Amino acid sequence: MTGVAGSSTLAELLMSRSLSDPELQRATEAVEDHAILPDVSVLKIGGQSLIDRGRAAVFPVVDQLVEAKRTHKLLIGTGGGTRARHVYALAAELGMPTGVLSEVGAAVAGQNAQMLGYLMAKHGVPTVGPSAFGVLPLQVAESGAAIFSGMPPYDLWQRVPGEGVIPPYRTDAGCYLVAETYGCKQMIFVKDEDGLFSANPKNDASATFIPRATVDELIAMDLPDLVIERPVLELMRHARHVREVQIVNGLRPGLVRRALDGEHVGSIITAA
Repeated sequence: MTGVAGSSTLAELLMSRSLSDPELQRATEAVEDHAILPDVSVLKIGGQSLIDRGRAAVFPVVDQLVEAKRTHKLLIGTGGGTRARHVYALAAELGMPTGVLSEVGAAVAGQNAQMLGYLMAKHGVPTVGPSAFGVLPLQVAESGAAIFSGMPPYDLWQRVPGEGVIPPYRTDAGCYLVAETYGCKQMIFVKDEDGLFSANPKNDASATFIPRATVDELIAMDLPDLVIERPVLELMRHARHVREVQIVNGLRPGLVRRALDGEHVGSIITAA
């Protein structure tokens, strides 16, 4: 790679400069990213939104996923939901730090991944743990889909929040990071709301629907209740591959499949 950093090659810069050196950073930025799984769609199945509701909510979504994997390659991440909130409450009351809350929250998201995996097992869909992410491409190639826990495996190394002890990077951020790192086709968040609203529509009848917004617009709105984790917005600002996400209502029949087919059926957030 010559011409990017004068006569120096990227290898020479890496061997001779600090990793925070501006010229080195520009040199690595200039290298074209390789999309590892460009034909795979990532879906995040909400824990509190869907899995906690039990059979009535989960089975129709499973049916849509089984149908969709005939024509789409899928990576399916799971949230933690209400049980994760309970364990966060207990751990915080015991005075545990953010890293510990991250570990115990990850366990709950993993349980939801296992349950969803058992429901889809007869359709040949495996559940892949964090230590086996290297085999994800093989699993998707063989079965058309794979399930993973959405909680990023930061554990004790979770970033400490500016206030409080709740882990800032949870399952929404974890699923998005998988989509961005693997250079996936699209990222769809499956929730129990139609998408973005000016307030929480569950307890505010005056909340208005937001069909499309940029990251900067959402940050400027400073909404009191955002349907996805706020760190996802910051991650999108620096994305190279997944610069658009869609939020859809998994309780409405057929919307998951339609979103996978490229339809605008919820709220779309774009990086710019």
